[in-house]
Amino acid sequence: MQERYDFVRIDKYVIMPTHIHAIIVLSEDAAGASPRPTLMDILCAFKSISTRMCNILDNVQGRKIWQNSFYEETIRFESDYLQIWQYIDGNPSKWTDDIYFA
Repeated sequence: MQERYDFVRIDKYVIMPTHIHAIIVLSEDAAGASPRPTLMDILCAFKSISTRMCNILDNVQGRKIWQNSFYEETIRFESDYLQIWQYIDGNPSKWTDDIYFA
């Protein structure tokens, strides 16, 4: 996504078996597209590109791999940023505790 949108930076992410957690930073000094793409536009592009790539790799046509919606949270304070970073970092080790897969 950072190649497609020069104002997007992925600070932290983890790919889980059924979902992804990520901290996506949108810089203020965005050059380029006007009007500026929204977070929804960015995530839709990610979902589209990744679905296409997965389907090519698996030799499958038309498979849907993402749900339509997503959850977002605006991080306003450094303490929240650090807490979310730690949550993402520790999430894989807690996967076996997930109620759906325990």
